[in-house]
Amino acid sequence: MPQPDFMTKADDWPKGNRYEDFEPGRVFHHHWGRTITQAENALFTTLTLHFNPQYFNAEFARAMGHPEPPINPLLVFNTVFGMSVEDLSEGGGPFLSVEELSYRKPVYPGDTIFARSTVVERRLSGSNPAMGIAKWHTEGLNQHGELVCDFKRSNLINRRNP
Repeated sequence: MPQPDFMTKADDWPKGNRYEDFEPGRVFHHHWGRTITQAENALFTTLTLHFNPQYFNAEFARAMGHPEPPINPLLVFNTVFGMSVEDLSEGGGPFLSVEELSYRKPVYPGDTIFARSTVVERRLSGSNPAMGIAKWHTEGLNQHGELVCDFKRSNLINRRNP
């Protein structure tokens, strides 16, 4: 079957960054942000069998001091982590760790989450000369610029010219 015309005209565009792009101190402001809805919260909480009632029971949430059920923090973490992938780990290499995950402020339905990451450190792999290890501090912020969660993560990253 012949390729469509647009496929023959398309340029390959490399995805993600490589080890050399992760200079310590460099800050990545990740794409557009994401507004989280109560429907997403209910679905995520149900599908992950997360039965803490404050994430789906309004009366319980109010008794715990919330104006309404907050967004499940694991959904907040997954959203922030997901926004960072394009810039940090899409270039290939195995995921290694998440460390020091902290939830700083509740997120409520209708809040928009943004993410940024700062390169903390990098080093060449001792066992694979074609790769290096990078570590980032990633922060999730709400629409008011308030920190809602943060963590450090690391990946094995392909080198551009090993």
